[in-house]
Amino acid sequence: MTETVPPAVAPDRSRVLRRVLTVLVVSQTLGGAGMAAGITVGALLAQDLLDSTSLAGLPAALFTGGATLGAAGLGRVCQRRGRRPGLALGHGIAALGSAGVVAGAATRSPVLLLTALFVYGAGTATGLLARYAGADLAPPERRGRAAGTVLFAMTLGAVAGPNLVGPTGALAHAWGIPRLAGPFLLAAAAYAAAALVLLVWLRPDPLLLARAQEPPGAPAGRGTGPRGQVRDAPGVVTGATVMITAQLVMIAVMTMTPVHMIGHGHATQAAGLVIALHVGAMFLPSPLSGLLADRVGRRPVAAASGAVLLSAGLLAGLAPPSSAAVLACALVLLGAGWNLAVISGTALIADAAPAEHRATVQGLADVGMSVAGATGGMASGLVMGSGGYPALATAAGVLALAVIPAVALRGTPR
Repeated sequence: MTETVPPAVAPDRSRVLRRVLTVLVVSQTLGGAGMAAGITVGALLAQDLLDSTSLAGLPAALFTGGATLGAAGLGRVCQRRGRRPGLALGHGIAALGSAGVVAGAATRSPVLLLTALFVYGAGTATGLLARYAGADLAPPERRGRAAGTVLFAMTLGAVAGPNLVGPTGALAHAWGIPRLAGPFLLAAAAYAAAALVLLVWLRPDPLLLARAQEPPGAPAGRGTGPRGQVRDAPGVVTGATVMITAQLVMIAVMTMTPVHMIGHGHATQAAGLVIALHVGAMFLPSPLSGLLADRVGRRPVAAASGAVLLSAGLLAGLAPPSSAAVLACALVLLGAGWNLAVISGTALIADAAPAEHRATVQGLADVGMSVAGATGGMASGLVMGSGGYPALATAAGVLALAVIPAVALRGTPR
């Protein structure tokens, strides 16, 4: 049965928001650890079990495919039942997938391993979807910061996860399980704990409370509007366009940067450091990006994301292949531009989508991001193969400028 929230809770909305953000930060920290620990060794585990370097990219494809399905399905669950059951279910699915990966590695079963990686990917979509829950109860002038706080929390776990690869590998070995499956033991425990935190403490449900306090058909914080036109709302279209474009550009450049570096004589550790700095730049600036989206406005920040991504693409394209430092700067800019786009796009959608359709629309926007990421990953290899890394990075940067006319043509109040 769907949880209901009485209107009497309304006077405590600010207190409830603080509680919701605290619970989400804890669950996101746990989920970030699970996601990072698993992704760190996914390709290596597949390569070891399948005995094929050419198939080592399968985990990334399965993560993406699972995340696409997960974003759509979990968005619908949130819409019908609320954030608490939807997000808890997502983390539970990720825990189940992580346990399946361990079982697949222990039994040397490629079918079980690959199936479990897909399930694991479906659960990892929860981490990004949670940012919308942070914005549900926030007033319009604080939605960017609320979403940024939730997204930032993933950084805490994402930094800790890879550092536990060694200890978890030793634990797995002691239990007679391949060392590379160790991080998935951590992922299973972390995701299960995140699901439990949400089930027990995410009360009242932020989406259901927001829905109970808004008139039907009212875009959040922007007056009333006709029902049935959610997907045509300028803010929804603009927000989704900004996030999808940024995801396509970011994945295309990020995926091929290690290949480019190693191909020009850089050590694997150097390439790993560059990617680590990039991932940090994707999440660490979230509070600042949220503040800018609230104070300066969603549209200016979205437009700025296009300019930052262009700068990242041009710098990467012009960087001397021998200079890891310049490539690192370019990848940091790439992550920061992505962050600006995701935070401003999230706030635009939260402003525009009526409560009775909000979770479904948000889930579909993240489906678009997953598809864009898969497209960028596949296309990047083809472009680099035919034109080289400079051509790929430059073209991706120029493509990012598409967010500027998208923001200008689909004007919204903020």
